[in-house]
Amino acid sequence: MIKAIGFSYFLFVSLNTFSQPIDESAIDQIFDLELSNGRSYEMLYDLSVNVGQRLSGSPGAEAGVRWSYNAMKQFDFDSVWLQPVMVPHWVRGEKEIGRIISKRAGTLPVNICALGGSVGTGPSGISAPVIEVKNFEELKSLGIKNVQGKIVFFNRPFDPTKINTFDGYSGAVDQRGIGASEGAKYGAVAVIVRSMGSNLEDYPHTGGMRYAANSPKIPAMAISTRHAELLSKTLSDDKDLQFYLESHCETLADAPSFNVIGEIKGTEFPEEIIVVGGHLDSWDLGQGAHDDGTGCVQSIEVLRIFKAMSYKPKRTIRAVMFMNEENGLRGGIKYAELAAKNKEKHIVAIESDRGGFTPRGFTMTASDEVRQKIQSWKPLLEPYGLTDFSQEGGGADIGPLSRQGVPVLEFLPDSQRYFNYHHTAEDTIDKVDKRELELGSASMAALVYLIDKYGLK
Repeated sequence: MIKAIGFSYFLFVSLNTFSQPIDESAIDQIFDLELSNGRSYEMLYDLSVNVGQRLSGSPGAEAGVRWSYNAMKQFDFDSVWLQPVMVPHWVRGEKEIGRIISKRAGTLPVNICALGGSVGTGPSGISAPVIEVKNFEELKSLGIKNVQGKIVFFNRPFDPTKINTFDGYSGAVDQRGIGASEGAKYGAVAVIVRSMGSNLEDYPHTGGMRYAANSPKIPAMAISTRHAELLSKTLSDDKDLQFYLESHCETLADAPSFNVIGEIKGTEFPEEIIVVGGHLDSWDLGQGAHDDGTGCVQSIEVLRIFKAMSYKPKRTIRAVMFMNEENGLRGGIKYAELAAKNKEKHIVAIESDRGGFTPRGFTMTASDEVRQKIQSWKPLLEPYGLTDFSQEGGGADIGPLSRQGVPVLEFLPDSQRYFNYHHTAEDTIDKVDKRELELGSASMAALVYLIDKYGLK
């Protein structure tokens, strides 16, 4: 019995020792190929600059669909196709106007933008007194008597003590998401929300909001973080100030669009699917470079890298450009719905939607067995800066797959600069570093290589 155990242990160690140099060499080849002759930045430039903003239902989104399809066809993936999906169609209209009107300070123009999904004010705008709150409890305590007929100003900043800026974001974003309906409960005529940014900036951040069922729909605006500070200070000096806001946004009928999908067929287990993806849509203020052009090109690049190194995957590897993550998640929902209907076997889904910054690792929502297997590959990945595999989470677009029992992961880059650009006019190609972007593409390809070679069970 002792000898048998010893032999089994020796065999296990020998096999792992034998495969380790092969895997090290393959991962090294992936990084060398991407850093010396990658196509990530070239693709991102084309998508961000030549296509530009890609808000769901817009001509830009339609152009993004064509771009994605043509890019994957050009790289000669085994299959490339369009998956139809109906998406929301919200339009911003003319540029918004915001002004503080104070007897003491005078008229002060401020930078605002409508939140995605908001109703507009119309050409006459809205002028009303302002009440400042930090949270919904404070709003409730004020009640109808103190809120009715006023503009509610939600001014809760990110918690600066949070090292992970996504934790700061999650601690503040509820005021953007449901602030309008909360304000409407007490008779507010509009809401202004401090932008979801981690620093003081002059430009506002847009983002999705939603109205509660049967709630009055009132305009919802974001104000730049610097001008949120200005409004708060001016309000403390002049409780009777008025705020004027004007917006021309509206929601049109749902529009037809597509997820764009490309794949390389597996040679041994073609029925087992590994998905990598990003969301093709973006907000309309910038170019959608970090959010989420980087995730789209990194996902396409995973497959291109394998083609370039003549790697024949055991399992089917699929790149999905999801449509409508920003204001509806219709693409992710449709993809998961059809995966279930067609009885597809997804063994894992990996999303990139945290920007194109320096790689740190991957988040995971998976069983202990899957988590332990992926963490066992850390020695192979740590030389490339991939050290953090401890955090929970997967991307929004693959959340519907997670609810079907599919393990989901998200590429985890450094988070410190992401919310400088997130949902703003500043999300442009010049904010993306070529080398950081390429390191992310190679990191995703390296992990996919390991999952493809060894599986997750």
